[in-house]
Amino acid sequence: MNIYNPLIFLKSSQSTITQMKASETKLLAFIKKSPQFVIPIYQRTYSWTEKECRELWDDIMRTGATDEITSHFFGSIVYIEKGLYQVSSQSPLLVIDGQQRLTTVTLLIAALANALGDAEPVEGFSPRKLRNYYLLNPVEDGEKYYKLILSQTDKSSLIAILSESPQPKDYSIRVTQNFKLFESLIKEHQDNLTTVCKGLAKLLVVDVALSRGQDNPQLIFESMNSTGRELTQADLIRNYILMGLEPELQTKLYEQYWRPMEVEFGQEAYGTQFDSFMRHFLTVKTAAIPNKSAVYEAFKSYSRLPQIAQAGVDALVKDIHTFARYYCAMALGYEQNPKLKLAFQDLRELKVDVAYPFLLELYQDYASGEFSETDFVQAVRLVESYVFRRAICGIPTSSLNKTFANFTKALKKNNYLESIQAHFLLLPSYRRFPNDDEFKRALQTKDLYNVRDRSYWLRRLENHDRKERVVVDEYTIEHIMPQNENLAPAWKTSLGPDWQRIQKTYLHTLGNLTLTAYNSKYSDKPFVEKRDMEKGFKESPLKLNKGLGQVEQWDENAIRQRAEQLSTMALDVWISPKLESDVLDCYQSKPQQSGYTIKDHPYLCSGKMAELFKAFRKEVLALDPGVTEEFLKIYVAYKLEFNFVDVVPQAKRLLISLNMRFPEINDPKGICRDVSALGRWGNRNVELGLASLDELPYVLGLVRQSLERQMGDAE
Repeated sequence: MNIYNPLIFLKSSQSTITQMKASETKLLAFIKKSPQFVIPIYQRTYSWTEKECRELWDDIMRTGATDEITSHFFGSIVYIEKGLYQVSSQSPLLVIDGQQRLTTVTLLIAALANALGDAEPVEGFSPRKLRNYYLLNPVEDGEKYYKLILSQTDKSSLIAILSESPQPKDYSIRVTQNFKLFESLIKEHQDNLTTVCKGLAKLLVVDVALSRGQDNPQLIFESMNSTGRELTQADLIRNYILMGLEPELQTKLYEQYWRPMEVEFGQEAYGTQFDSFMRHFLTVKTAAIPNKSAVYEAFKSYSRLPQIAQAGVDALVKDIHTFARYYCAMALGYEQNPKLKLAFQDLRELKVDVAYPFLLELYQDYASGEFSETDFVQAVRLVESYVFRRAICGIPTSSLNKTFANFTKALKKNNYLESIQAHFLLLPSYRRFPNDDEFKRALQTKDLYNVRDRSYWLRRLENHDRKERVVVDEYTIEHIMPQNENLAPAWKTSLGPDWQRIQKTYLHTLGNLTLTAYNSKYSDKPFVEKRDMEKGFKESPLKLNKGLGQVEQWDENAIRQRAEQLSTMALDVWISPKLESDVLDCYQSKPQQSGYTIKDHPYLCSGKMAELFKAFRKEVLALDPGVTEEFLKIYVAYKLEFNFVDVVPQAKRLLISLNMRFPEINDPKGICRDVSALGRWGNRNVELGLASLDELPYVLGLVRQSLERQMGDAE
């Protein structure tokens, strides 16, 4: 890549053109001439992993080993200074983009300098020159002594490496791990360090100097597409908040709010979970779920709302910090209250991330004293039960995002817990809270061995109401009736002549599964031996094995009885909301009647269209128990929570309108038309005609697509 003093134009998301002066230069020459690089506090911490470091190492070794390769492009270094400058200036350079590359090369050079001893395999690559040219400013004192100053934890770890002193207690994981990686790679290639030196000398960068007051660092930061790890949404948000502030306010907000968040998350979780937290935070604040790749854009829109902008950046960052503490308590296990801590732990095992927007809002009210600890614990348990019961009953999860994003709209905080229970009970069929009978039936027959969270349900059943909790991880799951298809004669006798059907039907179900620490000893032994042997079922201290010592024969009836017993226990573990009918009625919204009936539509009362409509409405109402029908002046509406299909009666056809975008419809016959750009009644974008019973099956397939889109609308 050849760039000689070009003008680089970067177009931001706001179509703003930024002009910068740039020049191509060898990386080592650039570092040598520069007085010092400082990573501003608003920049993300060092984040390159072993993967990126090994890729750089491979590039260096390949380039260094081939004389025909004169250079290897290594991205750009974008920096800003107080005035107009180039590297001849003696002021520190604030790095806007390129800290990952600078830090990694610094670690590599430090490891190389330590390994060389007194050698100088290539001119200019003695340990003394490497340190004094590229790592240190030997005539300076204090922080100015170091060529590169990182931020926070990274800073102290890098200084410890460069000064060859012990790492601090709170060391940077990435900095120390990658330094050790380079030490090991250099040791492996101890006889080939000339190649390493030559490869380093060929690294080429673009030196991009910004002028404060003329260039906009934030727009440039958003627009750069440099070599290295992709910026996270959180990186962009942090920089958006802090980058444009005056240094004093920038430092204050970072040290008071942002840095404590980074510390509380921890180095690993901050990199992996902070984006998710910001998405949940914005869902709480806007009641809209941002796309995972558009969290930054959603945040910018939120921050520009009049009420948020008027409150000021201090209030915004403080609010983010507050909700981050709630998130860490729930999602990272930092909760101090024992009952809440346990409830959050159980929820994490189910991986119910979609519930966090709802729970963050509850936590805010709990923290302010508006929601009691007892009620908060029960609310978390209801969320857990809702998700687990639906999983056991095989109800699709596609609507969970929207369910929890909009949950708090239905709450009455003067009757907080009651309104939560009522809302769960009133959710429509496809979002329903499975009742006790549905859950119990499904639990007895479902394959519970091959589910993702089998250790979760076993642990919850075993430890329910226990003061001394059993560590389930110390046990293995046991099939009382063995999995072996070639059952021993004793098992066939016990199960009876229909043993194959019984094994196939009940093998992985609740009644046949338990826990043991002696799985290898039990093996495929007959039930009586498992029961009576030393440490067998009779002597088991586990609640799950209670009663097995009194069972004489393990057969279909015994399995069914145990399933009934455990599923009854499960109703107390995964609770359901309970409200008297008159209380629930107070929360039930009474549908407004339009006053119109089928008699207001003459075409539907007699003739061919009446017969066709009768068949159509029967099929549509059967699509889901929650579908309702409403006659209006011009059309007939079918809805779950809102309309998914409308019918306009006409003399020779039924005009069908589907509530979905035209590009979403799968219409192989091409009978639908896009009316989004046409003058039309309502807000439906897809229209089609239904003129005969022969067309009905195909049209119902199109209608079902609109219904399923509404059911999975949040995804």
